[in-house]
Amino acid sequence: MAAARAARPDLVVGLGGGSVMDVAKLVAALWDGDQSLEDVAGPNRVAGRRSALAQIATTAGTGSEAGIRALITDPGKGAKIAVESPHLIADLAILDPELTYSVPPAVTAATGVDAMAHCVEAFTSKRAHPVIDGYARMGIELVGRYLARAVADGTDTEAREGMMLASFYGGICLGPVNTAAGHALAYPLGTLLNLPHGLANAVIFPHVLAFNEGAAPAKTAEIVAALGLGARVAKDGLEAAARGFCAGLGIEMRLSALGAQEDQLARFAQDAHAIRRLMDNNPRDMSQDEVLAIYRAAF
Repeated sequence: MAAARAARPDLVVGLGGGSVMDVAKLVAALWDGDQSLEDVAGPNRVAGRRSALAQIATTAGTGSEAGIRALITDPGKGAKIAVESPHLIADLAILDPELTYSVPPAVTAATGVDAMAHCVEAFTSKRAHPVIDGYARMGIELVGRYLARAVADGTDTEAREGMMLASFYGGICLGPVNTAAGHALAYPLGTLLNLPHGLANAVIFPHVLAFNEGAAPAKTAEIVAALGLGARVAKDGLEAAARGFCAGLGIEMRLSALGAQEDQLARFAQDAHAIRRLMDNNPRDMSQDEVLAIYRAAF
């Protein structure tokens, strides 16, 4: 903010992953005014954007270049502050697959699962909408087709392009519909355990997908088909098949191997269950004990 106020820019450019682009949104919206981060936290509290905003994504994960939200971690409270406003939408979004060639395989995998989770959670949400379902279907299908290829060969242009589109479609899903329990459970793993956001989502994804299956059986079947998991599900069950999909990308799926201690799980569950802006979107209600059971299963 200080740099922007010194420069008085006509255009703010966010070049990077989701965190970078989220900062660019807030700088573009706030540098020429007197609102603080606390003033704009929550929905529709940004007074208006005073400079143009261009977003250039260098990962295929958050879809922040297409979204209306910016999330900032409050290190004191160990929680994420969410700012939501149509004034945060970019004027220009650039998706260039060559900018993701150098993203390492582990980061490619984790951010790719984050893109998928945006689509899956919006698709199965209580707030799901037919128009957004179309973007979600396209995003999930692209992940099923291209994520493993992008992990295996970072310079596979077709795969990188497919994943950038999947991420973009996921970002579109976030605006009108948003995520649900999967992201709520992932957030404490980021704020309290310092796991990268995509990795946290990957660890949680199979458990929440299986938990929600009974509330959204037809859409879950579509997800299974789009990811090519039909044979695995028939043999091992949904949770094991989804976990195998992520593990097959090289993702460590055990919280115990990612630095978590068993005595932390209750705090994770308490914090996740309190994120009502996401938990209330879930197609199946989830008690705090059920949240804790998922963390224990992931442990």
